[in-house]
Amino acid sequence: MDNITDKTASALLGKKVSGSDKYDPSLLVAVPRFENRERYGIDNKNLPFGGFDVWHAYEFSVMTENSLPVTRVMKLKYNCDSNFIVESKSLKLYLNSFNMSRFGKNIKECLSICKTFIEKDLSEKLQTKVEVNFLEYESRRVDIFSEFKNVMDFVDESELRITQFKESPELLSVTEGEPKEHYLMFDSLRSNCRVTHQPDFGDVFIYYKSSKVIECASLVKYLVSFRSEYHFHEECCEMIYKRLYDLLDEDDELFVCALYTRRGGIDICPARWSDGVNIEDVEPLLDLTAFARNGIKQ
Repeated sequence: MDNITDKTASALLGKKVSGSDKYDPSLLVAVPRFENRERYGIDNKNLPFGGFDVWHAYEFSVMTENSLPVTRVMKLKYNCDSNFIVESKSLKLYLNSFNMSRFGKNIKECLSICKTFIEKDLSEKLQTKVEVNFLEYESRRVDIFSEFKNVMDFVDESELRITQFKESPELLSVTEGEPKEHYLMFDSLRSNCRVTHQPDFGDVFIYYKSSKVIECASLVKYLVSFRSEYHFHEECCEMIYKRLYDLLDEDDELFVCALYTRRGGIDICPARWSDGVNIEDVEPLLDLTAFARNGIKQ
């Protein structure tokens, strides 16, 4: 199953690759989304969500024409309706190929040239619009996702019996209630890379507005069931969204965001949401949350 996805993603993952000492867009690898979506009943041509994938590269480094080093946090974003995602190791190798490259007469010009190259290369490779920006460490600190409460606060830990560690939607249960907004987070998500089988850790933020109530103990058990799953970050986010979406009513609001800790200097923060969710303030929150999640003081 998923032969195309695994074969494509394995081009670089799990292999010794020397990379390049000069700018090299040929290092980028695109991985198709459709196979995993088909497996979980997500129609690639009629997605039940909107959303985007946000990546933060904390160690992007390049040089000006006079060899002055320039290091910034780089953010890239593309929509979840793209047919491809970028394979993470190929992105690392590609960004590292800028390390000894020289562009521009000054820092501002250097970063502008890099932005143009990276947006062009990734947009062509992924066949979608990719936006790139460089973030400053002086970002204003805010009360990040202050409304979200840890789902464990609503669970009797002594009563939990967790036995399933492969994604198990049958663990989820709902009850009927009054229409209400729910803001929940779980800080112990673990899944594993589908190719290298290395563990990935993160936080999940879930908002939903519904007359149905997802029982918190069942939600914890379900999220823990990812512990021995082997999927990319974007796939896990979409799987969680789809399972919850199937439990709620058609007109209910739902937002799921998975913020993974960085590995190799890069993190991935996929977010998916339903029609009706006011998403205008989410993107800056993703940036700031990612900084906090990865231990950067602002």
